[in-house]
Amino acid sequence: MSETPTSQALYQALWNSADILRSKMDANEYKSYLLGLVFYKYLSDKMLFEVSKTMEEPTDDLEQALELYRRYYADEETHEDLIDVIMDQMSYSIEPDLTFTALIATINDGTFQLESLAQGFRDIERSDDLFENLFEDIDLYSKKLGATPQKQNQTIASVMKELAGLDIAGHAGDMLGDAYEYLIGQFASDSGKKAGEFYTPQPVAKLMTRIALQGREDQKGFSLYDPTMGSGSLLLNAKKYSHQSGTVSYYGQELNTSTYNLARMNMILHDVPVENQHLNNGDTLDADWPDEEPTNFDGVLMNPPYSAKWSADSGFLEDPRFSPYGKLAPKSKADFAFLLHGYYHLKQDGGVMAIVLPHGVLFRGNAEGQIRQHLLEEGAIDTVIGLPANIFFNTSIPTTVIILKKNRDASDRSVYFIDASKEFDKGKNQNTMTDAHIEKILDAYTQRRDVDKFAHLASFEEIVENDYNLNIPRYVDTFEEEEVAPLPDIMADITKTNQTIKEKSAQLESLLKDLHGTTPEAQAELDEFLKGLKL
Repeated sequence: MSETPTSQALYQALWNSADILRSKMDANEYKSYLLGLVFYKYLSDKMLFEVSKTMEEPTDDLEQALELYRRYYADEETHEDLIDVIMDQMSYSIEPDLTFTALIATINDGTFQLESLAQGFRDIERSDDLFENLFEDIDLYSKKLGATPQKQNQTIASVMKELAGLDIAGHAGDMLGDAYEYLIGQFASDSGKKAGEFYTPQPVAKLMTRIALQGREDQKGFSLYDPTMGSGSLLLNAKKYSHQSGTVSYYGQELNTSTYNLARMNMILHDVPVENQHLNNGDTLDADWPDEEPTNFDGVLMNPPYSAKWSADSGFLEDPRFSPYGKLAPKSKADFAFLLHGYYHLKQDGGVMAIVLPHGVLFRGNAEGQIRQHLLEEGAIDTVIGLPANIFFNTSIPTTVIILKKNRDASDRSVYFIDASKEFDKGKNQNTMTDAHIEKILDAYTQRRDVDKFAHLASFEEIVENDYNLNIPRYVDTFEEEEVAPLPDIMADITKTNQTIKEKSAQLESLLKDLHGTTPEAQAELDEFLKGLKL
């Protein structure tokens, strides 16, 4: 991710803001405050600049824009029309005194009250269904912010002051995406595994998105679905790689309400048109969604929670998502339940799905083995890519990206294996994949040819011979034979080692002979010990 001066300023302000909160709560909690306040500032600043344009007095100074807004807002002749225009353009409005700029002025003069910010949140949430309950996770009166209302006031005021100087509305690039990625990168270790559970590192997201879009970059109205969308970052990669990004439709579901709200903010801050956002807060496995047209999509991207537990209730055998396979994913590992859900929602013609899962799905037996066999027999599994270990925030285990397609050529049930486990740069806490690593994988995926110690195209017959086991080392041999040293060199090493042993033994013998027992019994024990050592 490139860092412009603007984004560097953003990261520094977030770091400083986090310092205010990090001693009070863990990163998994304070990210909601930070991103919520960044989002509020974004909406506020954007609205003020829109007012200045509407009134044909454009300015890039927020305080000037606020004064202009106050003037026309207070004028009975212009008030109603101005609000109508703002609502039409923005789908929300904020009273002048509740704008971020106005609240900063009250912080500076010592009159700021948290209730004003809370009212601003409420006004936005009531403006339009798009914003309903968007700030519900931000508890401005939490005791974690301070034991008294005054302390809570001070904490939030301090964070807002850190953010005040940021040019958020004019930020080049994807504002919340950059901010969110920065926060996760900096603070995932602070919050244990929780903060990484709904975040796919950018290199992996890039690989999956480019595969899903390959050959369809110019397609208008491309539909993309992520039933475990987390913060929406994986979905939003389509903006970067589609040449018709303004026409992409995003469908996503997320179980965690707080994370779902982050995804909603993310969509808005990435300027995704309202009509292209289709997000739902729900349990993907428990109840199928979407259940109204459209239900099948051009691309499906998934990074579900690994080996999560689910009910595996026998009733699911009647569910069209799972019924064709005759077996359900085991209760202790929902991996195949997520995979089958995503595959069910893939378009018949040309649909491409990419899902990240632990390697166990490639070789585990019983119900999972039967589901895997069924998928292989219908030619659903197109490619298996082994990723490096320690590239995700929430796990150090190596993972695999499985590519699935519907209605492949009936005569082709081959599976292409790529072992990209060595394609990474080692980091202090985490390994990373560079663009060069991604390009190497994509090039192999496109060519679909054998590459020594890296990739292999396995026929269906070969897979059957392996009893439908897809463990990558069965197909891609990465064994490197060690160089055998010449015999004279080995002999020289042995001689040198023997000489070292002789010298050390002599030193030890000398030291042991200087030992004396402090009593006759101790001396007898020592003599026996030395005798045992043959000294």
